Amino acid sequence: MKKRILIIGASGQIGTELTTFLRKKYGNHKVIASDIKEGDEAFMKAGPFEILDAMDYDAVQDVVIRHEITDVYLMAAMLSATAEKFPMKAWELNMNSLFNILNLARDKKIEKIFWPSSIAVFGLTTPKSDTPQRTVMEPSTVYGISKQTGERWCEYYHKRYGVDVRSIRYPGLISYKTLPGGGTTDYAIDIYYKALKHKKYICFLNAETTLPMMFMDDAINATVGLMEAEDRDIKIRSSYNLAAMSFNPEEIAASIRTHIPDFKITYEPDFRQAIADSWPQSIDDTQARKDWGWEHKVSLDEMTQIMLENLKESN
Repeated sequence: MKKRILIIGASGQIGTELTTFLRKKYGNHKVIASDIKEGDEAFMKAGPFEILDAMDYDAVQDVVIRHEITDVYLMAAMLSATAEKFPMKAWELNMNSLFNILNLARDKKIEKIFWPSSIAVFGLTTPKSDTPQRTVMEPSTVYGISKQTGERWCEYYHKRYGVDVRSIRYPGLISYKTLPGGGTTDYAIDIYYKALKHKKYICFLNAETTLPMMFMDDAINATVGLMEAEDRDIKIRSSYNLAAMSFNPEEIAASIRTHIPDFKITYEPDFRQAIADSWPQSIDDTQARKDWGWEHKVSLDEMTQIMLENLKESN
């Protein structure tokens, strides 16, 4: 089967690992990485790479046609904490890049789209525990507003034009392969770096802030699993809830202490606390598990062991 994949935002936190995974699966020459700036040298040499502004429709179309792209993974976005500092830039990037890809699919220039949504679509009025697939969504952040709007447009383009667009509401994602990218949940990455280097961490959220989280390997498997699922099995064209584990900073600190007993954590909540308080504590992802067989594999303690072992080796 002919398949040629374009990843937009390939140098980012998810994009880097998604690119590597897809190249192992389909071959380097069939996966075109792109970003507005170059990645590190090893990443640039690993396979085809295009400098690409996701908001430039003509440039995106040129890459799609030149490389005969069938599937697009649109990973370019400005994340929650950064978006609050630059609201209009975030809105323009997050929305215009999506419209460019949706319109290319509407015009039959690409066949399939993956676009990531987020738990940021939920708000203070959303049920906090086991947040349902369909529920109240009143996001209070620029990032969340753009993601909720994007979900509505994805569903519209599917119903109106038959566009095959698929999406996941990612929880907080944790990986040792890339640095934090400006998200509110990124404390759960930084804490491992600080634990190894300083044996202490100052957290910008309070000790009781429980949020849905996921190890990156599970997120990548979910993303590709959704894209490979049969069209008839995709019942949600806005975005699927996805869950693995939920924990707060004190619980992740306790997990770290099983490896680094003298690790200490203190708390100095900042503006990101209000963002986290507007999000769910746990997610009901029954629909994803039922429709296309999603299941997670990595627990908190397993993730802690993986993170510390790999960061120790890389340092």
